[in-house]
Amino acid sequence: MTLPMGIAIYFTMWWIVLFAVLPFGVRSQHEETDYAQGTDPGAPSNPRLLLKAACTTVVSAILFAGLWYYMSLD
Repeated sequence: MTLPMGIAIYFTMWWIVLFAVLPFGVRSQHEETDYAQGTDPGAPSNPRLLLKAACTTVVSAILFAGLWYYMSLD
C-alpha cells in the first residue's frame, strides 16, 4: 500500500467511525432539567466532541493497523 493510498483509507475510515461514535452518550436538551430558551430542544446538551474525536482516532488506528497487517500477508 502506498502512502497516499494509506492516508486516503485512514481518512475515510476515520469519518465512518466518527459517524458511528457520535450518537454515544448524547442527551438532548429536552431530557435535561435546564436548557437555554430559544434553542432547539433536540440539540445535544453536552456533545463531548473532543472525547469522541479522540476515541475515533484510536479506533480508526486499530482498524487501520488490522487492515495494514491483512494486506501485508501476501
